Amino acid sequence: MSLRVVCASAVLALGLGAADAASLVATVDIPTQTMTVERYGQVIHTWSVSTARAGFITPAGKFRPERIHTMWRSRTYDNAPMPYAVFYDRGWAVHGTDAVSRLGTPASHGCVRLHTDNARIFYTLVREIGAGNTRIIVRDGSEDVTASLRR
Repeated sequence: MSLRVVCASAVLALGLGAADAASLVATVDIPTQTMTVERYGQVIHTWSVSTARAGFITPAGKFRPERIHTMWRSRTYDNAPMPYAVFYDRGWAVHGTDAVSRLGTPASHGCVRLHTDNARIFYTLVREIGAGNTRIIVRDGSEDVTASLRR
């Protein structure tokens, strides 16, 4: 095998590995109602959030952002405003809220709500770093979900 082929294979392997490593990771911890944001492995923000209240779910798992909007209005819940929305799983998103007194407690229909200032920061980071280099991890405290995130 020529040196050129070996070098090309090494570069390709490094590139594929880099694609799997996220530069921006937001971990939502449902039991503690917090979101921790890491950039290049360093924690840069920890914020209070609101996830699903009784009767609703915030799906657990590992996701990539699917789309982002500076302002979105819920088609399901009375045209409710969703500023700085980062959609990660069908209709679920991380977004700002004006119900800041509820942050730190389950209060949403399933989305991850943040103070709007923090949602703007997260939205800007996703735009800057790119959806392909961002992961959103939602943990619900169960062993099954935690184990699946390690795969």
